[in-house]
Amino acid sequence: MVSQRNPKAPADGSADPTGPSRADWEKPAPGNRSEQAAEQIAALAAGREPGGRLGTKEELRTLCGVSVGTFNETLRLLQARGVVTVRPGPGGGLFAATPSPMVRLGNSVLALDSQQTDVADAVRVRDALDPLLVQDALWHGSPADFAELRKHLAAMARAVDSDDPVAFVHANWGLHARIAAISPNTLLRSLYESLLELIESHTLSVLPSGERPLAEYIRERYELHAALVDALDARDKDAALRLVAAHNTAAERNV
Repeated sequence: MVSQRNPKAPADGSADPTGPSRADWEKPAPGNRSEQAAEQIAALAAGREPGGRLGTKEELRTLCGVSVGTFNETLRLLQARGVVTVRPGPGGGLFAATPSPMVRLGNSVLALDSQQTDVADAVRVRDALDPLLVQDALWHGSPADFAELRKHLAAMARAVDSDDPVAFVHANWGLHARIAAISPNTLLRSLYESLLELIESHTLSVLPSGERPLAEYIRERYELHAALVDALDARDKDAALRLVAAHNTAAERNV
């Protein structure tokens, strides 16, 4: 959870002369004591400039109200997440860390997950990644991969035949996740799967725009995905990229 910057903190990130206080804390999240303490300190760090001093270990342990052993586990969690750095000696203690690019990326996805109004932005980013994943599938897909994709297509077909848009949406996302799984690019695959999970968690069903019948719409979407899998299986790059472009420029782009 990200809090607003503490107005008492010096703008240059130097030590806060007032030290940490209980007013700096946000309400702890549910969980064990070390996790709660980590969330409290993370909220304090979010209100400091990178490099800003948070306090000594003992000051922060006392304010968290935990034992030495629990606080050591809290420090381990915070350092593993790239939230704080620990400096020994006089003037040392805990300082707000400068997050690495990977930590910033993870925090961006988590922040997006907390704002349902930003799901449309997640769809746009997902759409931008689709052509990269399609190209990876063309290069790296095996017969076993394409057999798995056809299993997801079969689930989509069953949803079309039973006029079940909810089942269709989930089968569709299963297909996209399986295409992403083919990619050897760990960062690309992880980001795409996170976006897909976020979108899925905030979407209950799919509805076409205008006056189009729902059954007609989901059948059309099934046929587009079936053609895409055929193109991948045939290693037809031009057709695959044309189909994924058609998929992502349609008015209804969640599926």
